[in-house]
Amino acid sequence: MNILKGQKQQFVTIKGTKDGLTLHLDDQCSFRELVYELTEKLALNQKQTEDSPLLAVRLKVGNRFLTKVQEEELRTIIRSKKNLIVDSIDSNVITKSEALELKKKNEIVSVTKIVRSGQVLEVEGDLLLIGDVNPGGTVIATGNIFVLGSLRGIAKAGFDGNKEAVIAASLMKPSQLRISDIMNRAPDTRKDDEQNDMECAYVDENEMIVIDRLQQLIHLRPNLTRLEGGI
Repeated sequence: MNILKGQKQQFVTIKGTKDGLTLHLDDQCSFRELVYELTEKLALNQKQTEDSPLLAVRLKVGNRFLTKVQEEELRTIIRSKKNLIVDSIDSNVITKSEALELKKKNEIVSVTKIVRSGQVLEVEGDLLLIGDVNPGGTVIATGNIFVLGSLRGIAKAGFDGNKEAVIAASLMKPSQLRISDIMNRAPDTRKDDEQNDMECAYVDENEMIVIDRLQQLIHLRPNLTRLEGGI
């Protein structure tokens, strides 16, 4: 005997939180079934009065891709309950263009050249420069900057606002460093022949750019590496 016979599968699960409501929407049923049950459950569960406070609603749609039209239909259903407002719609699925943009922002761009005075090298993602940045030259990246050579010019990392970005160089003698919107001129306290180790620059807890030995990155930015095992 099947004791589950006759039970209706639930496509919408409503959970109350301290911040509002979270709606978990099944990602296997048809969209029309989802809309029907959502409308039905909101009508049964939502008791509203004129002075009811606004409740933020977060939709979790799992592995379902929603078109803009479908998103707006869900928002309209929820807005019809006067004290509900959609705070976010979270999906595990992204579009092909979004995936390509994400890949572009996270890939490492390798360039072999010398960036001379007056030249600007700019990339999306991380920059791996095999060569030097001469005085007056500039390298810019939305991610990290790694220079296998001397950095004597200007380096701007995390240019789209990423304060976790770092700058590393075999010889760190920049005229100017910038990470996100934080900028400084590197201290010039040593002669070139006194530096033997690669160095890195990063933003510390005081939002100041600090220069340290490259080996410190494994502690400062443990998630920097994309390979198992760390730096």
